[in-house]
Amino acid sequence: MSAKKYDVYGVGNALVDIEVETTDAQLEELGVEKGLMTLVEPERQEQLLDALTGVRHRMSGGGSAANTINALANLGGRCYYSCRVADDESGNFFADDMRAAGVNTNVHADKGTDGATGTCLVMVTPDAERTMNTNLGISATLTPDQVLEEELAAAEWLYIEGYLVSTPNSLATAMRARELARKHGVKVAFTFSDPAMVKFCKDGLEQVLGDGVDVLLCNEEEAMGFTDAVSLEEAGDILSKRAGILATTCGARGARVWDGSKWIDIAPNEVKPVDSNGAGDLFAGAFLYGLTQGHDCATAGKLASLASATLVTHFGARLHPAGLAEVKQQVLG
Repeated sequence: MSAKKYDVYGVGNALVDIEVETTDAQLEELGVEKGLMTLVEPERQEQLLDALTGVRHRMSGGGSAANTINALANLGGRCYYSCRVADDESGNFFADDMRAAGVNTNVHADKGTDGATGTCLVMVTPDAERTMNTNLGISATLTPDQVLEEELAAAEWLYIEGYLVSTPNSLATAMRARELARKHGVKVAFTFSDPAMVKFCKDGLEQVLGDGVDVLLCNEEEAMGFTDAVSLEEAGDILSKRAGILATTCGARGARVWDGSKWIDIAPNEVKPVDSNGAGDLFAGAFLYGLTQGHDCATAGKLASLASATLVTHFGARLHPAGLAEVKQQVLG
């Protein structure tokens, strides 16, 4: 366990999720590309909300890295999160949600700013696939000065979400965070976040990956798309040369982890999924929690696999603290 002030310092978008159960037919009718995250203007998001007729769930805190940091904190980790929210209802909701989990943030610095807090419309189809249309709002103006050097230097790990490469401002922010981490000897964990980032923003992912990171997290579609590999094994061989630890999730088949010297197969947990939203984020949070508490990759992977499998049996991108505590007890005792 680290003697530093924080286990993980995260940087990413701050969003509030609006989740709706829908159908493949509705997505097709509305011209929505299934399974991807698509950036949209507020007007498009409102149009979709008006048109969708499925069951609507309660508003919840969101954002990829925010979900990861929230889970890590609820498991017992010490975390800081840099992001941007506006002084509006959604921004206050997001800030209160993170504080309730015990996460320190810089959100107070944005009180009084213009613009709106980002929102993510999450459309869940009967096969449990999540499709996201995101209005970044004020998150699109995340700038390098939002990364607080003193707090980052006080962390063992930096965690960067791949969604940041979608805008010039946030890409510059990710690069600044990476630079400061290297300056202060902070280990870097990075996630590709979404197949859409690999498809449309690969150059940005390459910049953040740079000469390599300490931990890289992705799913098999992202891994194969980024490397143009014809198999998961080939993709793993390529990516493992750019990461000290590589964790690749494979859906119902579990996960595959390179621990720096050998490959480890992480067994799946058989469940009936209803919503895959946030599963990768929670996997990352639980995996990093395991590593920061001194566990090996096999144990961290087992914890992450059970946590994400438990999450997909519920609607929403975050597992309740009681659920996380139960998962932690089952794996770590």
